[in-house]
Amino acid sequence: MKILVVGKGGREHALALACSKSQLCTALYAAPGNPGMAKFATCVDISDSDIDALVTFAQENEIDLTVVGPEATLALGIVDAFQAKGLKIFGPTQAATQVESSKDFAKKIMAKYHIPTAAYQTFDQLESAKAYVLEQGAPIVIKEDGLKAGKGVTVAQTVPEALEALEIAFAIPNNKVVIEECLVGFEFSLISLVHNQTVIPLEVAQDHKAVHDGDKGANTGGMGSYSPVKKITPALKQAALDEVICPMVDAMQKEGVPFTGFLYGGLMQTKDGVKTIEFNARFGDPEAEVILPRLESDFVQAMLDVLEDKEVKLQWTNQVSHGVVMASTNYPASSTKGAKITIPEDLNGYVYHMGTKVVDGDLVTDGGRVLMVTNMADTLEEAFEKTYADVERIQCDELFYRHDIGRKDMD
Repeated sequence: MKILVVGKGGREHALALACSKSQLCTALYAAPGNPGMAKFATCVDISDSDIDALVTFAQENEIDLTVVGPEATLALGIVDAFQAKGLKIFGPTQAATQVESSKDFAKKIMAKYHIPTAAYQTFDQLESAKAYVLEQGAPIVIKEDGLKAGKGVTVAQTVPEALEALEIAFAIPNNKVVIEECLVGFEFSLISLVHNQTVIPLEVAQDHKAVHDGDKGANTGGMGSYSPVKKITPALKQAALDEVICPMVDAMQKEGVPFTGFLYGGLMQTKDGVKTIEFNARFGDPEAEVILPRLESDFVQAMLDVLEDKEVKLQWTNQVSHGVVMASTNYPASSTKGAKITIPEDLNGYVYHMGTKVVDGDLVTDGGRVLMVTNMADTLEEAFEKTYADVERIQCDELFYRHDIGRKDMD
């Protein structure tokens, strides 16, 4: 099969690598791809937002399966465009992508179908939003409605912090804000392969959203992850499927927006059971980089089987996967670009490229999250040690990282 992976970040690097290992894969393309993906795939100079050019490429090159990484590409309607031309693609339609592209859309469905989540209200006016915050008090969560690349969320510990977040949000024309109660508990990610009412759960992972150690600072796209998660037992995972993921899949079907693709549940185990923090319409990043390396089954075959509504039994390694993101200085507030990166050849683990490019033969930073270093081992503690040993050997003056990825599951 000829396979096309759309996107250029660490998630797409992981998706492409998993596809490359499939016995079904005879040719692999990445559009636009990145320097890391170029080592095993043919990178095509087409932007992941140029839907027409991607359709044309898939037609001209007789692509058998397209796998979409970025949520922004899905929100542009790439699946609708490919399906209109009879091209096989794994991902949700533009309408179904609203489960991520509009937090208000997702919350309304959860409320209608009694899917456990934080209490909330949606606002399109600054003054009424402020009045609600003053009435509710803090801590409280402020979420901008649209796509924010994993950012756009403020977990405000004080009322002034919440009011400042609202001022920033409503400075954007026509913005809407979802204001939620602040859930307390243990956060985890559960991603499933979905088509119609077929739901195939993957292994659980935990993302670390806050930029600094100890979960301090601004929310990011994710600063590291690990899988599996000891604190999320098989019984808790099953509860999440039964109470959140499957009911949401059923609800979207009933609402006339059936979901196909990677349905991401950002969940929290609270004292009152599993509750939903958010849904995303694509694979998590950095979760993809720690979940997919643990998959022993054929990834491409699994996606094809799901598209045909077949029951899929996935095989997983018992080893623990652990990964740390190296981000550019000042991320997420701003980014630096063009700093030279030196990656030793003899690292313990694997390096996913998230935001890199090659300039005059040198690998350099290209803003945002830049690299993710991952390792596998028999225990989380061993994988942790191996990953941080690798991270310390990568040379770049403009990168920083958290030092505590996975610590909270070592107790």
